[in-house]
Amino acid sequence: MQKPRLLTYAAAINEAIDQSMDADPAVIVIGEGVPDPKGIFGTTSGLMKKYGPKRVFDMPVSENGMTGVCIGASLRGIRPILVHQRVDFSLLSFDQLINNGAKWYFMFGSQQSVPLLVRVIIGRGWGQGPAHAQSLQALFAHIPGLRVIMPATPRDAKGLTASAIRDNNPVISLEHRWVHQIKGQVPEKLYYEPLGKAKVLQRGTDLTVAATSYEVIEALAVAQALKSKGINIEVIDIRSLKPFDESTILNSVAKTKRLLLVDTGWLSYGITGEIITRIVEKLFKQLKCAPRRIGLPDIPVPSSSALTKDFYPNTRTITRAILEMLGENIAIAAQMFQDLDNEAHDVPHAEFTGPF
Repeated sequence: MQKPRLLTYAAAINEAIDQSMDADPAVIVIGEGVPDPKGIFGTTSGLMKKYGPKRVFDMPVSENGMTGVCIGASLRGIRPILVHQRVDFSLLSFDQLINNGAKWYFMFGSQQSVPLLVRVIIGRGWGQGPAHAQSLQALFAHIPGLRVIMPATPRDAKGLTASAIRDNNPVISLEHRWVHQIKGQVPEKLYYEPLGKAKVLQRGTDLTVAATSYEVIEALAVAQALKSKGINIEVIDIRSLKPFDESTILNSVAKTKRLLLVDTGWLSYGITGEIITRIVEKLFKQLKCAPRRIGLPDIPVPSSSALTKDFYPNTRTITRAILEMLGENIAIAAQMFQDLDNEAHDVPHAEFTGPF
């Protein structure tokens, strides 16, 4: 029997870009640190050597200007991949993204589109704090004309990235820094995961947990641990915030009658509030208890390790919420995850290699 082909999340993205560039000479990669030896967590490593500096190149620290260049290039038949090492840097390009890229197709009667993939890194680590560790997916998802994805697994990292490169609309892909070294099965050939489709990762009947990005990994860990206690949780990877797959979550909640949402971003005016509203509008009378949500508190991201310990949710947070919603003994949560108190909560798992 052939061994399963395992790749890290970072290697899967690298392969998606490599194979897309090989298939289409119009695809280019641009961004601060793209040709660096570390290659944005390894996602762009080796690409400049293979395709040359005319298709893979660094850019000046001028995010708004370079986004305008990429939009202009896309209108001329190029398919740029613009990379930001932190999502916070992309804020400097909002004028071009929101007022030009997102609106061009609509302003000009669908005669021209903007095929542009913008990759941004989100998530915590090493006390990076208020201006370097934000999860701003709700900002992007609020804008009509932008597509927004959050791959959580290596398989989706490749398939969704490939689809985003091929898509004729501007796509924002948010990648959590903690998932880049996670390994999973990834097909070798180029393939495309559909944008706008959620994925059920574990079937269950007691409660639905729908999560984004790294929180999918934590939700799965909780669901698998609770299974040994006789509690069956259905876990959904939301994957795509816009277009949003409402039907998959609706069908799940219609079965389980309970919904917990877990997001890497803030609760206030965020993704979780939007999804809960949609579910309550359509399934209110079927729910056995009020939907709940887990996310960040309404304060800027702290830098201090003492503060980050209580700022970010974890598997215990998720477990406690599930048990409370099911009316179970919440002491189970403490028993299941006793080792959490001793973990380095602001540093990824041991396999994580940076660059920062």
